[in-house]
Amino acid sequence: QVRMVESGGGSVQAGGSLRLSCETSGLYYRRYCMGWCRQAPGKEREGVAHIDNDGRTKYADSLKGRFTISKDNGKKTLYLEMNNLKPEDTATYYCAAGVNEYRWCSSSEYVYWGQGTQVTVSS
Repeated sequence: QVRMVESGGGSVQAGGSLRLSCETSGLYYRRYCMGWCRQAPGKEREGVAHIDNDGRTKYADSLKGRFTISKDNGKKTLYLEMNNLKPEDTATYYCAAGVNEYRWCSSSEYVYWGQGTQVTVSS
């Protein structure tokens, strides 16, 4: 049984930082790609950051340099460090996983999802 639970969301002023965590169970990390996606009210879900089994990362072009994805295989936890937050970053953030042993996954390849954590950035 696969479980993924996000935490760390909240309200922050523009320019601030947050660290999101995603605790998982039922996943063998060497067989999975993982990542973060987000969805704002009235908008489609979009990919934020992705990581493969060797720790190689890929980011949305607009976010590269502000967000950092990482994982701890021993703790089975995925992280997202968000710096210099902007009002347009306001959204529900979801962690996700897909089956791929050799590379990161695109958003369309994820098959397991958490329930999401809300991030609100004010001016």
